[in-house]
Amino acid sequence: MTDRPTAPDLRPPHPAPDATPDLSSRDPDWWRQAVVYQIYPRSFADADGDGLGDLRGITRRLTHLSALGVDALWLSPFYPSELADGGYDVADPRDVDPRLGTLDDFDALVREAHRLGLKVIVDIVPNHTSHQHVWFQEALRAGPGSPARDRYVFRDGRGESGELPPTDWQSVFGGSAWQRVPDGQWYLHLFAAEQPDLNWDHPDVREDFRTTLRFWSDRGVDGFRVDVAHALTKDLEEPLRDLGDHAAGGEAALADFAPGTHPFYDRDEVHEIYRDWRKIFDTYTPPRTAVAEAWVPGARRALYARPDELGQAFNFEYLEAAWDADELRQVITDSLATAQAAGASATWVLSNHDVVRHATRLMLPPGTDTNAWLLSGGSAPAVDAEAGLRRARAATLLMLALPGSAYVYQGEELGLPEVADLPTEVLQDPIWEQTGRVRKGRDGCRVPLPWTSTGPSYGFGANGAWLPQPPFFAAYAVEAQDGVEGSTLELYRTALRLRRKLLDGETLRWAEDAPEGVLQFDRGDGWRCVTNLSAEPVPLPAGAGEVVLTSAPLKDGHLPPDTTVWLTR
Repeated sequence: MTDRPTAPDLRPPHPAPDATPDLSSRDPDWWRQAVVYQIYPRSFADADGDGLGDLRGITRRLTHLSALGVDALWLSPFYPSELADGGYDVADPRDVDPRLGTLDDFDALVREAHRLGLKVIVDIVPNHTSHQHVWFQEALRAGPGSPARDRYVFRDGRGESGELPPTDWQSVFGGSAWQRVPDGQWYLHLFAAEQPDLNWDHPDVREDFRTTLRFWSDRGVDGFRVDVAHALTKDLEEPLRDLGDHAAGGEAALADFAPGTHPFYDRDEVHEIYRDWRKIFDTYTPPRTAVAEAWVPGARRALYARPDELGQAFNFEYLEAAWDADELRQVITDSLATAQAAGASATWVLSNHDVVRHATRLMLPPGTDTNAWLLSGGSAPAVDAEAGLRRARAATLLMLALPGSAYVYQGEELGLPEVADLPTEVLQDPIWEQTGRVRKGRDGCRVPLPWTSTGPSYGFGANGAWLPQPPFFAAYAVEAQDGVEGSTLELYRTALRLRRKLLDGETLRWAEDAPEGVLQFDRGDGWRCVTNLSAEPVPLPAGAGEVVLTSAPLKDGHLPPDTTVWLTR
């Protein structure tokens, strides 16, 4: 491999500890109110200058996370992949993509994270593999009716010559969920054609994932994020069911089926898998944690979060809630009740690698077609970036005050907006091509991070970046905000530091006399959070106590619109 210049090391000095902390002595329930920082590895930091983020780049920047004050980092997939779906098409779940590093690099990352007191969570992708996976290549060679094909979902087609797909099931990315192979059979792919679905009725599949969980746990991984956790088990009894009017509804069509009976989403049988995984997690000290990505209604989501299963599940109702006091209060109340009923803690997230960044999204008018907005380059309607950042900061302080775990997506601590005007010729998300270039996809939230205000990739690496960064990124760079009073980066640092001191219990008490458009609640014995979502300034509550943090300055003792304040008594 040709040597490339390395990116400058801009890490703040960090004294080496006398010894590596013994993580097994830590609180096994650390995850219940943790702040977890999601890293999309290809867009975080590039150590070798090839334009693609890598593991050594992450390791060099871990002091940024330590200084930020998060408890853990979650790595999106870093496995061998042709990037047909941004790394979620995994060719080998127990190795590192050579463009991103080696297993030795991974081990070094875990050691450094643990040295800094950070837990490490990795993404696993159990619903499907890459079509480059050794099993799928074996299945193609073996032919119809072979044991190798039974690890996946292969079926004969319909029609006179089998020329029609076995069912009308649709891919999440658009088009049929079936792909024909040269010998005439079809295989199921709920996502890209390069991501064939596994058959979770097959014992080889179950045993291989047990091996994967142990492999990473033995390397020091503290937990797992489970991709598409609700789609593993499927009703494959013949004849397979067509979905008719519900074929294109995907997860949104779950409401049209009795709970647990959809042919391939949120089936009751999936929980048997997670109960089996929990037995593996609990053989470690402390037990390994897990969180489900399950796009299902709250009552069904709670099942994944039960103590004898994964323990937590992402709360997408909160992410999708409008910037409205009544709606947010209801979502928060329901989410806390759902988590409590499951014996879990609630989860909160505002942005991730699949959605428009919240510094932009929260300013879009209710009902906005985000795809149409992306296709317009973010111009119809135009978004006021300053107003969006103000609302995002208020939303962040609200989220961080809630009981439970907060998941923070890389770059939101800088206040990054969505890059909506990426030229179509640079798009990488398979959604763009698979939908016939009518859905722009998720690249706008995956643009590589700016670390410095200058340079060919704003400090991301020594050369360019795999997705172009807009010039306005310079003003959002870590270097531009570090130590600057009032910057979004310093707001996050201060909030996370205070949060550790103020945490008390996993409940809240709503103020019933809060003005219209205002959310107000107390945590523990003395932490109060007030968020003004109305259009007018409101006075601070009577006997409010000491102001310890605000997302924007108070004005004459009043809380301005789109502002959150933390108070202590």
